[in-house]
Amino acid sequence: MIFHERYLAGCAALAVAALVTVSPTRAQDAAALNAEAAQNDWPTHHGTYKSYHYSGLDQINTGNVKNLEVAWMHFPERATRGIQSTPLAIGGVLYYSGSYSRVYALDGATGKTIWAYAPELDEELVAKQTHSPYNRGIAIGHGNLYVGTVDGRLIALDVKSGKQVWDTKLLDSKRMTVGFTGAPLVVKDMVIIGAQGGEWPHRGPIFGVDGKTGQKKWEFFTVAGTEEAKATWGGDSWRTGGGGGWMPGAYDPETNSVWWGTANPAPLYDWGGADWKKSGARPGDNLYTTSVIALDPDTGKLKFHHQELPHDAWDFDSSVGEFVMIDRGGKKLVVHANKGGYIFVYDRSNAKVENVWPLVKNINFVKSIDPKTGELIGRRDLAEGKVDPPLCPAIMGGISWNSGAYSPKNGLFYRIGQEWCMELTVEKTTPILEPMAQLNIGATFKAVAPPDGPARGHLSARDPVTGAKKWEVTYPQPPLASVLATAGNLVFVPDSVGIVHAYNADTGEELWSRNNGMGHNAGIISYMAGGKQYVAVPAGWGSLVGDEFVALFGEPFKSMPKNTGALVVFALRQ
Repeated sequence: MIFHERYLAGCAALAVAALVTVSPTRAQDAAALNAEAAQNDWPTHHGTYKSYHYSGLDQINTGNVKNLEVAWMHFPERATRGIQSTPLAIGGVLYYSGSYSRVYALDGATGKTIWAYAPELDEELVAKQTHSPYNRGIAIGHGNLYVGTVDGRLIALDVKSGKQVWDTKLLDSKRMTVGFTGAPLVVKDMVIIGAQGGEWPHRGPIFGVDGKTGQKKWEFFTVAGTEEAKATWGGDSWRTGGGGGWMPGAYDPETNSVWWGTANPAPLYDWGGADWKKSGARPGDNLYTTSVIALDPDTGKLKFHHQELPHDAWDFDSSVGEFVMIDRGGKKLVVHANKGGYIFVYDRSNAKVENVWPLVKNINFVKSIDPKTGELIGRRDLAEGKVDPPLCPAIMGGISWNSGAYSPKNGLFYRIGQEWCMELTVEKTTPILEPMAQLNIGATFKAVAPPDGPARGHLSARDPVTGAKKWEVTYPQPPLASVLATAGNLVFVPDSVGIVHAYNADTGEELWSRNNGMGHNAGIISYMAGGKQYVAVPAGWGSLVGDEFVALFGEPFKSMPKNTGALVVFALRQ
């Protein structure tokens, strides 16, 4: 295994559960992955299983960040819709994926290519898909690197050579036109990956695959995955499908639970209105869509769940967001963002709601959410016809799919919020009950400014449990990339016009910025190579959310290319 022994010293206590049952080699992985901070490496999508998106490195800090400059750049082939992935870094080697699931291994200090991999894809199928051909991340473990494909496969590559180890077909993507765009998650012997699905008549599966052999071990349906769940769909409406888990979750070793967020049911906009429990395209709560679920990683069996938005009628799914695992006041909590603009705080042992607080101001799909129970108060269910006033937030969400960051150093949670609404007309469509190549939305819409001013975004620093705000920075156009916090007391934000910002983590004062010349849609990490700290951020614009920026903001998005990208790596000037 390729993770380093140095992680053992600082994280031994957290790895106790794993040490009891696994080999010493795998225990090294557990120690690194269970740490609060990613140290010299960035071994998994969210940094570590705790999802802090926090680097423990402080060579780059508030005192010298002004000396940060480009160390090297790498340009991937076929960067259609830019680059949307979060890189990984292990042992001084940086790995990242681009569109068409192409993967690169680069020398972390120089950018020199060690190996590159381009899978052979079903190009005709890829061209038909709406959520394609981007890839949002990879996973590493068992000596392999894992990447999903938009034509429904999970592929393992030898992490040292880039040679293919196995290629497992998990989805009949030709029939359903959905595949995998999100990063996998390695948990013990398994590689876990969730499918796309929110707009298609399928059951949105999450898979557990043997990391060494590629054999599928289990499959969990996020639509009607249990008999209890099937009863929450009126008649056969569960066949309308949706769900899926298109972004990676996190793992809690203390309860041996994989936390995963699920997507919305199909069609997105149900014309059932206030009578949604008995009428419409999919009457009922529609479990386990728009939920957080906890699965046993060994069996795929559901342990517990909480449905954040029962009968989601607004496309505010729970797939977005990290699972920030913190201990507070003797309680073990997990903090999770919902696309609707609310932050949910759960008890990690059972998904009991501990608090709910709004990150954004412009919300009218509910009046509020009960902070003690998570119950929606004053739901605004949509009937057929024009929705008036416009729905807030817009379909792009009060919170987008990329991640925030948490600093254990000062206890602050950094999250991007988005203020926008949309004009919407709900259409009564014929329910689609069998998989087919068809996007099932059930409405037409147009993004517009919110009632309190222009469309905009903001980064706020808050208490993750109470939501109390310490500082906030506003952007004329919402940033869509992930946030990085570091032990150097810095917060990095790559924005949508192409600028990377570095802020003082305590005050929000901007200390450095650099224009990469194209918008950011991806993750940002920090790592060490050759005794030097680096910050790596993919640049390159293009997504369904980004497409809305042209009408809302004009330039530079009107002329911003959507078929180019670069991995830009920064280091301190010598």
